Amino acid sequence: MVLHKNNKSVLKYMLGEKSICNLPSILKKRRISGAGGAIFILDEFFKNNKVFELGLEKSDQLIFVETSKKEPTTDYVNQLNDNIKNSGPSDPCAIVGIGGGSTLDIAKAISNLLTNGGRAEDYQGWDLVVNPGIFKVGVPTLSGSGSEATRTCVMTNPRNGLKLGMNSDHTVFDQVILDPALTATVPRDQYFWTGMDAYIHCIESLSGSHRNAIGDALSFQTLSLSKQVFYSENMQTLENREKLMVASYLGGNAIATSYVGMVHPFSAGLSVVLGTHHCVGNCIVMRAMEEFYPKEFEEFWKMVAVQNIKIPDNLCKNLSDEKFEQLYNSTIIHEKPLKNALGEDFKNILTPEKVREIFEKM
Repeated sequence: MVLHKNNKSVLKYMLGEKSICNLPSILKKRRISGAGGAIFILDEFFKNNKVFELGLEKSDQLIFVETSKKEPTTDYVNQLNDNIKNSGPSDPCAIVGIGGGSTLDIAKAISNLLTNGGRAEDYQGWDLVVNPGIFKVGVPTLSGSGSEATRTCVMTNPRNGLKLGMNSDHTVFDQVILDPALTATVPRDQYFWTGMDAYIHCIESLSGSHRNAIGDALSFQTLSLSKQVFYSENMQTLENREKLMVASYLGGNAIATSYVGMVHPFSAGLSVVLGTHHCVGNCIVMRAMEEFYPKEFEEFWKMVAVQNIKIPDNLCKNLSDEKFEQLYNSTIIHEKPLKNALGEDFKNILTPEKVREIFEKM
């Protein structure tokens, strides 16, 4: 018997400028007698943005999360989950995540925890979530991470220093709203760094051993849209913001059918050890990827030049031996993507000395 991966996608999605205005009608269908209100999990950037108060009811909760200084940790997700459980007797009718990839990941994690119990760290791994989560809506305000489409939510466990996902079919959003109007105020550098996550997802997928026809098709279209945006004169027109939003969604779906490769494990190492944010971390890792993705390496740096974007450098200059050991341990733990990129023998290729050499280029 041949085993095939059974892939799950977002159940419903909505695309278009001002599509956020449909959120109240979507939630209305979930508001049944006896159920609790909706939990809105928003990036704190939107504290003074009234558009997200559209359709709010008295029983709803607004929770603003801090994402600018650090990425989600299991402790932070547990704290938020405990606060929600202690705030009222009723289960929420829906979880609504509005923000970038970190905010969306927090929303997905809390949705799972409310119906499965336990702590966030209990579910870091593959298919450990048993029960479907609370109905959840994802509204991305940045494009590139693909969190709106994927079956994972990534968190760092401060106890063991590992950055891992809650990978499960139950993590997939039930509804996604893709409104390019919400990305109009993103700073240029961040827009580029985050958008490049979609591009990097797909060069990793297409270069790996776990390819499939659907993943390939999604990846090729994601790369085409990404290059249209980042080779253009103005990457942040409404048309380009919609293209990048579609690229992010398709790229997330592409990687859900396959795995990432070399870039993401090394970016996770930077995040865990040096506190680097994920998407800019991916771009920094591309400084060291010519050996593994030569064509894509050249293409990436052409787009950086076209958009005149600054990619940080010298992050790993003059680090201690202890730090390099931590970087190695936080990278090599990601077996599935590294096997996808390099094969079963990846640990013999990525020796501690080789990993250090790669990080020293960053």
